[in-house]
Amino acid sequence: MNYVEHILVALLVQSAVGLFSGNWWAGAGVASTYFISRELAQAEYRWIEQFGHGLRSNMPWWGPFDRRVWTTLDQWVDWLGPLIVTFGLAWFLTRYVVGR
Repeated sequence: MNYVEHILVALLVQSAVGLFSGNWWAGAGVASTYFISRELAQAEYRWIEQFGHGLRSNMPWWGPFDRRVWTTLDQWVDWLGPLIVTFGLAWFLTRYVVGR
């Protein structure tokens, strides 16, 4: 999936949660958490490959947060895009639409 697809899927998940529960912030949280955890898991694999000699047991707890494994823009956009868009939509809806 590219970053546009990440955003669309996040909005779909947020909409499902928001429409069924009425809580658009919860929808944003669920959708964003999925993409953040997905990118952290990929960062773990990159760390293990680059610095852990292929063994998960060599990775410290902070391995996925090591800036050395976050080298390309798309790795950042893949989780920041859904986060910004879903939280922006939740803010807009609760401020201007749902509150009326």
